[in-house]
Amino acid sequence: MTGADLPALLPGLLPRLWAFALRITGDKHDAEDLVQLACVRALERAHQFQPDTSLLSWMFSIVHSTWINELRSRNVRGRSRSDWDQNALETVSDPDAATPESSLMHQQILSAVNNLPEAQREVMLLVGVEQFSYKEAAVILDVPMGTVMSRLSRARQAIGALFNPEEKKRSLQSRRQPDISP
Repeated sequence: MTGADLPALLPGLLPRLWAFALRITGDKHDAEDLVQLACVRALERAHQFQPDTSLLSWMFSIVHSTWINELRSRNVRGRSRSDWDQNALETVSDPDAATPESSLMHQQILSAVNNLPEAQREVMLLVGVEQFSYKEAAVILDVPMGTVMSRLSRARQAIGALFNPEEKKRSLQSRRQPDISP
């Protein structure tokens, strides 16, 4: 695959790019704009694509960097990212969810992921949802692989604490008590 193949392959990537963009932006319109901008940038920079690179990883990296640039621009203009509105997200019900409890758990997990700090949420989405390896996520986010692993660990701990009352209790106690170890 070379950069010249990009126009033919890009349409097949759009559903995954749009889903990722929706998850990181939290807004349908921002996601549409973000994917459009990322595609334009990819087509403009097709000559920079390295043949030994995953096209999907390369595109996710462009989506991510384009979003970071947009957030910076909004901060400069005095605008900030709007709060996540769960009702704005179009969801598809889980066909395997046999009970209302399963659906409720699914919604609680989505809510927990959406409430993570942005850096942790992005890593959780790339590794947990999009199934990228730690190395691929590090390339997409332009951070060291150890940073990906650390963010993912903290994200998993935060989500785990929400669903395990004992873990939450231990976490709160450890924050309240000073470390007196020698």
